Amino acid sequence: MCSASEGTDGLRFPILIGDIGGTNARFALLRDARAEPETFPIVQTADFPNIDDAIRAAVFDNTAERPATAVLAIAGPVDGDEIDLTNCPWVVRPRTLIADLGFQEVLVLNDFEAQALAVSALPDSGRQAIGGGTVREGSSRVVVGPGTGLGVGALVHARGMWIPVAGEGGHVDLGARTARDREIWPHLETIAGRISGEQILSGRGLVNLYRAICAADGVEPTHPTPASVTEAALNGRDGQSGEAVQLFAEYLGRLAGDLALLFMARGGVYIAGGIFQRIIPIVHAPEMRAAFEDKAPHEAMMHDIPLFVITQPLAAHVGLAAYARNPQAYGLETAGRRWVG
Repeated sequence: MCSASEGTDGLRFPILIGDIGGTNARFALLRDARAEPETFPIVQTADFPNIDDAIRAAVFDNTAERPATAVLAIAGPVDGDEIDLTNCPWVVRPRTLIADLGFQEVLVLNDFEAQALAVSALPDSGRQAIGGGTVREGSSRVVVGPGTGLGVGALVHARGMWIPVAGEGGHVDLGARTARDREIWPHLETIAGRISGEQILSGRGLVNLYRAICAADGVEPTHPTPASVTEAALNGRDGQSGEAVQLFAEYLGRLAGDLALLFMARGGVYIAGGIFQRIIPIVHAPEMRAAFEDKAPHEAMMHDIPLFVITQPLAAHVGLAAYARNPQAYGLETAGRRWVG
């Protein structure tokens, strides 16, 4: 019979690591503590009714080796034996994974805990600076990632170890500050009357912002998806898509600055996810950096905090692998989140 375990003693290899978002599921196999993760084809969550079938198709159909442990990062709060994803109909049932797929143990984290773990292990080549600032080693770090939703996580250092902090920071309120914001805000789609970070700073949020700009300008929107808005902006097809991308970056800078203040993140704020990487070529970095630093009365302190874009491919896998190799180096609470057969 399976039961939750509270220990963080060594995990059993081989270890399946998985980064499960609202749209994509990315799996890799860590054969031992010295190996690099062996990646498998990325699968779309919409193509499978549950994570069990996705693991069978993406992993078991591509290797004869069966993992003993699964360390899964999922986009949603981890609570109980049935774990719902925020932007996907999958429900992760660790006891079922053990019973049906043969795992000896399953550990489930929040996806931005994995991203937070990653920023403890990223090489310098895996990040690109936006503006100046100096990383203070051992200081708190924050990661924020626009994707299907908007993820937020933090990493604090205490008692000789890194401690990831999960949360639902993507659902904080965003408000209008400029005259242009006040023209756009009335046209944004809300959730129960609220404009949260995720309502703008996500894939669907980019479309929401673009449509609101079109409404403010009195023109019909023609781009129905995040990809089409991004492509139009990259190719300079129309002013509304270009403005949507620029404002997306500035609003992300504002929120990143708020998060830096919240965690006193002198170790830096890190932007994760593919959406922002795709728009980097046309983002006006000085305006984004100015929005990040515009936090009176603390502009001087903000000027010294670095802001990075994570460019490392599959960064969550870097974090999960770092933890799997040496769990004792991380203050990760596993009570209620680790199941052992």
